[in-house]
Amino acid sequence: MNLSLSHPHSTFLLLFFFFFTILTDHSFTVTSATCHVDDETGLLGFKSSITADPSGMLSTWKPGSDCCKWSGITCLTSNRVTSLSLMGQSDKPNSFLSGPISPSLSKLKFLDGLYLRNLRNISGPFPDFLFGLPEFKFIYIDNNKLSGRIPGSIGNLTGLYSLSLSGNRFSGPIPSSISQLTELSQLNLGGNRLTGPIPNGIRKLKNLSLFSLDRNQLSGSIPDFFGSFSELRVLSLSYNKFTGKFPASISSLAPTLRYLELAQTGLNGQIPQFLGNFKALDTLDLSRNNFSGVVPRSFANLTKIFNLDLSRNYLIDPFPNLSVKGIESLDLSYNKFHLGEIPKWATSSPIIYSLKLARCGIKLRLEDWKPSQTYFYDFIDLSENEISGSAIGLLNMTDYLVGFWASRNKLKFNLESLRIVERLKYLDLSRNEVFGKVPNGVSKLERLNVSYNHLCGKLPVTNFSASAFLGNDCLCGSPLAACKSVA
Repeated sequence: MNLSLSHPHSTFLLLFFFFFTILTDHSFTVTSATCHVDDETGLLGFKSSITADPSGMLSTWKPGSDCCKWSGITCLTSNRVTSLSLMGQSDKPNSFLSGPISPSLSKLKFLDGLYLRNLRNISGPFPDFLFGLPEFKFIYIDNNKLSGRIPGSIGNLTGLYSLSLSGNRFSGPIPSSISQLTELSQLNLGGNRLTGPIPNGIRKLKNLSLFSLDRNQLSGSIPDFFGSFSELRVLSLSYNKFTGKFPASISSLAPTLRYLELAQTGLNGQIPQFLGNFKALDTLDLSRNNFSGVVPRSFANLTKIFNLDLSRNYLIDPFPNLSVKGIESLDLSYNKFHLGEIPKWATSSPIIYSLKLARCGIKLRLEDWKPSQTYFYDFIDLSENEISGSAIGLLNMTDYLVGFWASRNKLKFNLESLRIVERLKYLDLSRNEVFGKVPNGVSKLERLNVSYNHLCGKLPVTNFSASAFLGNDCLCGSPLAACKSVA
């Protein structure tokens, strides 16, 4: 699961909640008086450094007008600018800004929050002019192109509540001086190119509620210092190059932790029993590690779990019977399980949208699987099992399905009966016993594999390579050999 992984929707919603709460807590009613001349000068200097603003994000920033009323600006005490907040929208390609963060912002002496989020093309080094702003509390410069090292002088910003630099290109080590930021509630350095170990001094940041270093190149063992964090709600260290075993002190987080994401962290050994004590846990992602042995029976206590990913480990039977009221996403793929059937607690979930049980030793006729709902399903992966029968009944009931993977099973049905819904992008039915013709609707897919079945007839016009159709009985037409003309 990459932040996949546990499902990205859940993690994003929680991070958004943290950000929105902090932003609204100190964004009171903007005053009507004209802003200070230094603030106007500093903001116009920032605008002049921007080389591209295709969506007109800064179109209200005009000389001589009240900068307290400009888009993204908040003024509080004495009509001084206290917050600059500009946010790109990922679903709108033109919603971005290009250029550096101008040091002219140092004129904004009352600035306590800088929020430059998802602007994509903001570049340059860490804005060191911030070290001259005594009121600074909140830094959110996410999903941009800042690069270089995080400066050691970051430790001078001792009043910071939040430091979020995720999704940039920072490299080098995490500065040890970060341990001086003892007021921090959120530390998010994920999605960069950081190397070296996690500084042991981070144990001093006892007010952390969010700690994320995922998607870097950090190494060494994960420090066993989690007993310091009595307020921690989110811990994400996934996709790094750590080694060693599961830190025992994580057990102390049981009363508060909601999100635990340790995918592809190089951890080995057995999954600890104490995880069954995390009764408030929403998301657990331990995928792509070297865990072995059985899943603890104590997992039956995780009654509030919504997202569980244990895929791509070396876990063995038996799998515990969970007592969840409704799971949203489940991935147990590519372990050494022999489940026999799709777990009833997953089948009965009224809110499940992602079910991935590839190579889980499932033996059933697909028509005999009766999920309580199919409406919410986005992803279903049942590859490399012993599943027979037809997928038509299941797939033709799913209006919002994005991906269906069922390669290397014993499915047998007429592909022409399949309804290709508008949202479907990925379909893999390779190495089954599917017959009939390839329907025209597959041309709308992004990925398709129907190789090694019993399909026949002329292929529709698509952009797929020959490998998507190889090994069938009598398919013809591009990208395969031309169909023989009938005399």
